[in-house]
Amino acid sequence: MTATMPSPVVLENDVVRLEPLTLGHVPDLFLAGGGDAEVWRHLPVRAPRNEAELAEVAGHLISDDRHIPFAVVLKSVAFESAGRAVGWTTYCDVPGFDQSVEIGWTWYGREVWRTAVNTSCKLLLIDHAFDKLGYNRVMLKTDILNERSQAAIKRIGGVHEGTLRRQRQRPDGTWRDTVYFGILEEEWPQHRARLTT
Repeated sequence: MTATMPSPVVLENDVVRLEPLTLGHVPDLFLAGGGDAEVWRHLPVRAPRNEAELAEVAGHLISDDRHIPFAVVLKSVAFESAGRAVGWTTYCDVPGFDQSVEIGWTWYGREVWRTAVNTSCKLLLIDHAFDKLGYNRVMLKTDILNERSQAAIKRIGGVHEGTLRRQRQRPDGTWRDTVYFGILEEEWPQHRARLTT
């Protein structure tokens, strides 16, 4: 099967619905964590101070043909924010890698930290990448200082592939070392089974 470039689709399970990100999601997203410096600490931009700044960041992702961004909308009524967008995640192009796609630019409001939301999103995105789009490899990367994200990536089956030193500058001007993880198509079924039992 030949890999297909991702296109905006709706993916959902019992916990979340991933729908194409629009500027209409901005009010919910800002309420969820738009101005929270801790939520944005490891992202490549500063925490937006208002909805207009968040809309500017979202607009760049929406218009950039190297990203397919999704709003993460809570379906589970177990959350106070059920029915609202509480973060976003994207498919990203991986130049130089055949049949690979990256899942990145992910953030969630604090309400859903340490819940089933991240695993539910990754299940949808990874399943779709392998089963529907024909990718051979899913890549995930994070700031070396973001230990919470590294633990989450390992928990879903990400294999540490290396660290690029001084890969990019953080918004505060310091240099970020970036930790790279990968999941291969043939590795995913065992991880999926573990995560869904």
